[in-house]
Amino acid sequence: MNDKNKKLAWNEITNLGDFLKNKLPESEYHPEGRNPYAHVLVLIKKKFGCSYKDIKDEDFKTLIKFIEFIKTHYN
Repeated sequence: MNDKNKKLAWNEITNLGDFLKNKLPESEYHPEGRNPYAHVLVLIKKKFGCSYKDIKDEDFKTLIKFIEFIKTHYN
């Protein structure tokens, strides 16, 4: 992914992480609380099979739509 798209994607990821604060269910594996930013990155890696930085530019729009989908799931 080119640098411009990486910055845009990271901005969307951090905005979603901010949105998810205190919205993720508690987990016995995270007694100190869950990290919403890490949660988003794990979901992206599961969906695309790689880090958001390694997603191809032609799949950028799909990544943004996936991020929007995650947000609607937690509304």
